[in-house]
Amino acid sequence: MARFDEVKATFWGEGRYGVQPPLTDAVVQDAECQLGVRLPASLLEILRVQNGGLVAELWNAFPTDVPTSWSENHIPLDEMMGIGRHEGQLSLLDSAYLVEEWGLPSPLVLLSGDGHCWIALDYRACVEHGEPSLTWFDMDDGTELALATDFQRFVEGLTAAASLDRGDADGSRSAS
Repeated sequence: MARFDEVKATFWGEGRYGVQPPLTDAVVQDAECQLGVRLPASLLEILRVQNGGLVAELWNAFPTDVPTSWSENHIPLDEMMGIGRHEGQLSLLDSAYLVEEWGLPSPLVLLSGDGHCWIALDYRACVEHGEPSLTWFDMDDGTELALATDFQRFVEGLTAAASLDRGDADGSRSAS
């Protein structure tokens, strides 16, 4: 398991896809007001390095003990939304719309997903300013899977998807 500071320093991948303008205290305060929740300090630390975008291949998967529609042993984290209103890019601020559109429970703040599957800060079991857990929602099979008790533990559990792929030593999958 990696340390949070190690992951934070190398979390973001190359490219500008999904990157919002730099995060400011005013943007955070406005976002928390709009979302009606306090965002985890550890999430904000990562978003202050880069406000959304592609996740580095070192940290693009979270291992699971049960199979999902995505994989036998992990869920993907190829990108993570930032906070902002950059034209044509989804943001954490789109959570309320997306939760309603996809019939997800509330209150959630969506971090990553494409409509079929979502990774979310799950505020259902915490008070308004408490620390949310992380949950995977699979809309194709109607399941949800608890991932971590908080964002920092989620980040510390991330690893490279290539290291989790079952197969030969070269990383290619073998036929089952």
